[in-house]
Amino acid sequence: MDIRVRMYRQGLGDCFLISFCAAGCKQHMMIDCGVLTGTQGGEANIIRAVEDILAVTGGKIDVLVITHEHWDHVSGFVQAREQLSGASIGEIWLAWTEKDSHPVAIQLREHRKKAKAGVEAARARLKQAKSLAATQSTKFLEELALFDGEPLAANARRTTADAMSWVREHESAGIKCLQPGGKAFEPAAIPGIRVYVLGPPENVTQIRKDRPSKRNPEVYQLASGANPGLLAALQFPSNHRFATSPFDSSFQLGAAQQTASHWLREHYEVADTWRRIDDDWLGSSETLALQLDSDTNNTSLVLAIENIATGQILLFPGDAQVGNWLSWHDHAWTYERPNGVVVKRTIGDILASTVLYKVAHHASHNATLNAKGLELMTHPDLVALIPVDAVKASRLEWEMPFDPLLERLQEKTGGRVIRSDTGVPAARPAGVPERTWREFTQRVITTELYVEYQLA
Repeated sequence: MDIRVRMYRQGLGDCFLISFCAAGCKQHMMIDCGVLTGTQGGEANIIRAVEDILAVTGGKIDVLVITHEHWDHVSGFVQAREQLSGASIGEIWLAWTEKDSHPVAIQLREHRKKAKAGVEAARARLKQAKSLAATQSTKFLEELALFDGEPLAANARRTTADAMSWVREHESAGIKCLQPGGKAFEPAAIPGIRVYVLGPPENVTQIRKDRPSKRNPEVYQLASGANPGLLAALQFPSNHRFATSPFDSSFQLGAAQQTASHWLREHYEVADTWRRIDDDWLGSSETLALQLDSDTNNTSLVLAIENIATGQILLFPGDAQVGNWLSWHDHAWTYERPNGVVVKRTIGDILASTVLYKVAHHASHNATLNAKGLELMTHPDLVALIPVDAVKASRLEWEMPFDPLLERLQEKTGGRVIRSDTGVPAARPAGVPERTWREFTQRVITTELYVEYQLA
């Protein structure tokens, strides 16, 4: 069975179509559909991508996979809703974190709701402040808000929640919320493949581990949780004394003392407003926002898709970060052969059979593990796909792709790194045989709309 993976070039975001071609390309899996807010022409690009998907599939998507609730992965279900309205979707796969009744999922949703409210409250107050620090913090929070939706007009947004509502309410054959480990399954909708669910972890501590350890970093280079006091203070109205005083009352001047202090009025309250630190405590909201963003990434549904005929595996980790990757090593997977023999596989077995790696989180610094991740991908035919827009990322001062990781990907794959922004490398890398490189490039189709790679 041939497998074709089409990576769309809509901007910074994920949108993939996998076509399984046993007797003609009749089965199709769509994984995510989104583009980052503020991408020039992003919505038009997403609509074009969806129209192409519908043309290739004949309007029949056998499996739709949503990895996690970030705008650059789900915006298309809002932006291209009209185009998708007539599509037939066989099954929708979500992570266990989307279960309504799961106690940990309920806990995560409640935390996310409170954290989002806290970030929005901090951003509103920072916009009213005049200090340089407040301006910088506002910019940071607004950049992270790009992952949650896009503005429509004043005080209105299209959000990830809108996109997920469309997915949940679609008249499909059914929604499956997948849990990691256990028995691999062979979906009836797509004969010939076996699916291993690697993540997200069901351990909240692992979900919250977004950064590598300092002593023994798990990633290729080092590039905390939210302050509970900050989150509590942000629950008060902006005029409440607990929400406007960054210090304990023992360090504060009373109203009478402030009135009597000529120096304070002249130098702090009036003349040098840039010196004021009244709102600097709100800068801690950056940590809260970043943790919220990372927690969402770590709830990514991670799938290893095996071609049963060849044993080759396609790894799609969404935007999984450190804790998600580490959790894979806590599991084993089994499947039963036709003769009744039960086979047990570890994450080492799965990664060693991986021939296509969709690089997590646009190849950022903390979304691909080294010793417990990429270094275990030892298959000689390994190819990496990076959905990235380096120009857009650079404008936001994000290191995507992260140079040390990109260099190691190039080494591990023999230069077979396909990017959505630049396509296939223009020149054959040094040390790669001409025949090997020619065979690789012949499997790649590059258009303005997508880059497609065909596996044998």
